[in-house]
Amino acid sequence: MLWRIGRFHFDFPRPPVVMGILNVTPDSFSDGGLFSDPERAVDRAWAILEEGAEMIDIGGESTRPGSKPIAPAEELRRILPVLERLVPRFPIPISVDTCKPEVAEAAIHSGASLINDIGAVMQVPRMWKAIADARVGYLVMHMQGTPQTMQLAPSYLEVVGEVGAFFADCLSRLEKSGVHPDQVALDPGIGFGKTVEQNLQLLTHLNVYSPLRRPLVIGVSRKSFLGEVAGGGPSYRLPAALACSLRAADQGCAIFRTHDVRETSQALWTWSALRQSALSQSTVSQLG
Repeated sequence: MLWRIGRFHFDFPRPPVVMGILNVTPDSFSDGGLFSDPERAVDRAWAILEEGAEMIDIGGESTRPGSKPIAPAEELRRILPVLERLVPRFPIPISVDTCKPEVAEAAIHSGASLINDIGAVMQVPRMWKAIADARVGYLVMHMQGTPQTMQLAPSYLEVVGEVGAFFADCLSRLEKSGVHPDQVALDPGIGFGKTVEQNLQLLTHLNVYSPLRRPLVIGVSRKSFLGEVAGGGPSYRLPAALACSLRAADQGCAIFRTHDVRETSQALWTWSALRQSALSQSTVSQLG
């Protein structure tokens, strides 16, 4: 299963991919303001690379529950200086987290290889055309509502099936719009219009989406549902996030979006080594 991201590609199955989060916002829920200065953001990007990330995701607009949208010009003011400094030298794919087609177009022109679209459910033709024309990667995320409304009263008849139906419909529509399936990865949108129980159901049934033959991405890092399950504020939720990530890896998840790159990388490298050892032992036992 191939995922093409501009000039980069990932061929699955392979060890899990860690995508490091770089928020260049003043108001993100766990690290708002830390990297709003472009030079500090660039320094953090290089640190993310050293910590084991194979992709980086730059966000210029907070999408925490209740957040209000900002103008495209402001979002671009935040992300373009970082892209301009990173693109000429950065050796791994750079993703931009945006649901605005004008921001995506400018980011792609500046060298972004992937657009992470939390608003894919809106199926914006201009966004899809930009992805098709540039042949960059596209991360399709499921969200019920908008960041302002998504956590007010999430409601599903059956969340796992409904997210799967969204993925299948979106893949079909994207292909008709000129976006090749190899460009697309899928994110069930943990914490985006879901209750705690619905998040847990998704995390324990990710293998349901295997027949779609596209890489799965999850982002659980520091999210509020972890605090409701295990307690603690954003900076104390790493163990809970790692538990969810390892469960997702068991379910076939391929890409893990996180603030805590070093710790997540170590956990997934160890998981991968254990899995490989178990497979090798199984082969030896069968031969015996």
